Amino acid sequence: MIIMHKIGVVGDKDSVLAFKALGIEVFPVIEKEEARKTVDKLALTGYGVIFVTEQVAKDIEETIERYNKQLLPAVILIPSNQGTLNIGMQRISDNVEKAVGVNILSD
Repeated sequence: MIIMHKIGVVGDKDSVLAFKALGIEVFPVIEKEEARKTVDKLALTGYGVIFVTEQVAKDIEETIERYNKQLLPAVILIPSNQGTLNIGMQRISDNVEKAVGVNILSD
């Protein structure tokens, strides 16, 4: 039996609307508390992947960290339409270093 998980994107309206064209559910948020509640709600309602813009993620770090300790949902940080804060790439680099023992992604 195959279990299908939903995919959602949380962030400012201008950054997330483009994902709607790909068939991904979008959840525009403005305030920190609204973002935290939205991520928690998605995690509890069958979303397997939650993309969060870096600008939103920096305000809800404790929520993001809580889900990093679980298999699902996968919370993945993405740049917003205003550019990147390099938080997402830093997290990937840190996880690779933890798994491999050295940072194989550095220049």
